Amino acid sequence: MILNITLILLFQLAGEIAARAFALPVPGPVIGLAALLAAFLLRPGLARRVMPTAQGLLAHLSLLFVPAGVGVISHAEVLGRDGAALLAALVASTALALAAGALTFVALARLAGTKE
Repeated sequence: MILNITLILLFQLAGEIAARAFALPVPGPVIGLAALLAAFLLRPGLARRVMPTAQGLLAHLSLLFVPAGVGVISHAEVLGRDGAALLAALVASTALALAAGALTFVALARLAGTKE
């Protein structure tokens, strides 16, 4: 299990190094994940070996959100003071992200010649 976690973290580190070394606009962990997927496709035995560890990590994924929750609670005074502005920014950014995704989909569908 320790070896499998080390392998996952090494791919993440390699992705981070590649992203910073080549000033790529893609986050390092995404590059590392793509490289790990490529390694799994090239060596299916590696995927079978890492699968139990990955499933264990995914089963406890909610634990990774605890620090974020603690951060929110520890900054409760900021939420009280600037809560309305933060909520407005959150709603506006979500709406803009959804609109950008929808417009991108429509543009790509038109480029591909398919109907929405």
